[in-house]
Amino acid sequence: MKITVFGATGGVGGHVVRQALDAGHQVTAVVRDPKRLHVEHAELRVATMADALEPCDAVLSGIGPKGRKEGPVASTATRGIVRAMADAGVRRIVVVSAAPVGPVAEDETFLNRRVLLPFIGAVLRDVYADLAAMEDVLRGSGVDWTAVRPPKLVDKPLTGEYRSVVGGNPRGGYSISRADTAHAMLAALADPATVGQSVGVAY
Repeated sequence: MKITVFGATGGVGGHVVRQALDAGHQVTAVVRDPKRLHVEHAELRVATMADALEPCDAVLSGIGPKGRKEGPVASTATRGIVRAMADAGVRRIVVVSAAPVGPVAEDETFLNRRVLLPFIGAVLRDVYADLAAMEDVLRGSGVDWTAVRPPKLVDKPLTGEYRSVVGGNPRGGYSISRADTAHAMLAALADPATVGQSVGVAY
């Protein structure tokens, strides 16, 4: 499969690039600064944000705000990406979002429902508003989209062992590694049940 990865030097995007190459895909990594991508592979092509999106089978985006002061990074970038997809005739896209963007599950733990999620939502309100706007862009774009929603991202090795819920979040999900989030994004590509859906992932 030919895959284009936006945000390829980010915490999740970098794992997407490496895992996609390991799986035998042809990868175009779209980055602002090619010097920050420390990956070499015969099936890897590096492109800048200014390059037009070439025809491919799917797009994966790890673009997201790193903090409250970065502004609407994810939604702005995604608008440009879906326009480029339309021009190139590409339909499939998987993006990384965040668990607090979705509704709280009815059977969620008391700690998550009453303490952690409200606190995190208040502190990072602008970040989640940007990600929610990004998902709105995808819903109105006409593309075949999936938004993978992790909770707290941590730097731990790939396990491939985590819970996922299409259209919701795993109960009591507190964290997942960036590597396993990338794994979930790539897994969604082959799962038609995730098209037009959010997918909550967590340990």
